Amino acid sequence: MAKGKRKNKKKILICVISVVIVLGLVITGLNALAVKNLLKKGNAYDAVETENKLVPQKDENGYWYFTTDEDFKVMQITDIHIGGGFLSKTVDEKALNAIAAMVTKEKPDLVIATGDIAFPVPYMAGTFNNYSGAKAFGNLMESLGVYWTVVFGNHDAECYSYFDRESVAEIYSDEEFEHCLFQAGPENVDGYGNHVIEVKNSKGIITQAMVMIDSQAYVNDSLINSIKGTYDNIHPNQVEWYEAEIKRMNAENSKAIKSIQGDVNGGLFKQYGTVKTLAFFHIPLVEMADAWAEFVENGFKDTKDFKYIEGIIGEGGRRVYCGFGEDDLFEKMLELGSTKAMFNGHDHINNTTFEYKGIVFSYGYSIDYFAYSGIDKVGSQRGCTMITCKSDGTFNIDKYNYYSDRYELPGFTREEVTMQFEDVTYQTPEE
Repeated sequence: MAKGKRKNKKKILICVISVVIVLGLVITGLNALAVKNLLKKGNAYDAVETENKLVPQKDENGYWYFTTDEDFKVMQITDIHIGGGFLSKTVDEKALNAIAAMVTKEKPDLVIATGDIAFPVPYMAGTFNNYSGAKAFGNLMESLGVYWTVVFGNHDAECYSYFDRESVAEIYSDEEFEHCLFQAGPENVDGYGNHVIEVKNSKGIITQAMVMIDSQAYVNDSLINSIKGTYDNIHPNQVEWYEAEIKRMNAENSKAIKSIQGDVNGGLFKQYGTVKTLAFFHIPLVEMADAWAEFVENGFKDTKDFKYIEGIIGEGGRRVYCGFGEDDLFEKMLELGSTKAMFNGHDHINNTTFEYKGIVFSYGYSIDYFAYSGIDKVGSQRGCTMITCKSDGTFNIDKYNYYSDRYELPGFTREEVTMQFEDVTYQTPEE
């Protein structure tokens, strides 16, 4: 009798193992097909038709720069969250379609994706593979034929993902992505993707520069902190790198200005001696949370340091989910006087823009159809940010919702969604 029971247990074990193996093979096959179709979808869009397209060059230091005396248009998109597996096929295609429609309409000179391009969470996407999300996005941008770069978010290379941050950086650095201006950055600086893209005028003066910074992921990169949402900060040696880059560009502008004859009044030094920069990263600084708290505590009215511009904090608890702990980036920005605005993602329902101590903080509209439960059915948060850089170093910020009439384009279809938030005005205009 005991012998018979042992045989039955052995048969059950063999059956269970067989089922697991078959299930694994089925999932592997489904994911392989999903990735094939996703990459094909990324390549399926027509190139954006642009008159007088700007083509960047590399300077002697290896930095990319554009040359123009006209406006320079930057599009920020964020939190695309491409699952890249068989469970996320439908929402992944919607995300690519939304990006393609907005890029086609706006015709930007440069697209900057501020993190969380991939979202390979296995119980949602059906895969650990973060390669497919990065590759699909790269294919899409190349098919559209616009110049682009990225900064990393916390989900782009989770500790359980197939590829780490360094490997994903190599994906974006691949020569097949001819329009990608991503650079992994100095090896002695923490993170991947700390890099600068400059805009110069015909006299060689830097009129605006985009500074991309890796805002890291989770404290100590641990699984526990990933589950808890204990986000990291920009590290001290990254702040040192930022300072060195600002000073480098200041020196280059001084050299260019000195070479221009007739600047007897020093007007160019006053205007461009301190280079104008915009910063892009994923996780908001703690000062963003501090500033918003000051606004709320003042009854949603401006303070001496805070000036509300537009948008809402719509996340659960009406929170800014910043890094845990302090960093010195904001203090360094105030000290150097170069950076006039910073653009981040991370919190998909937050889309506010405000000015704090003279520097603009701006959440980008998210793309996400996937990471938040039910977010594919709502649309107040989905869209893009357009930043128009002027030749005098000033800039304009315009945010556009994806479901506005602006993106009713031939060849593109949009899903029906509910606009979950009414237009919010936190302050009553003075009469």
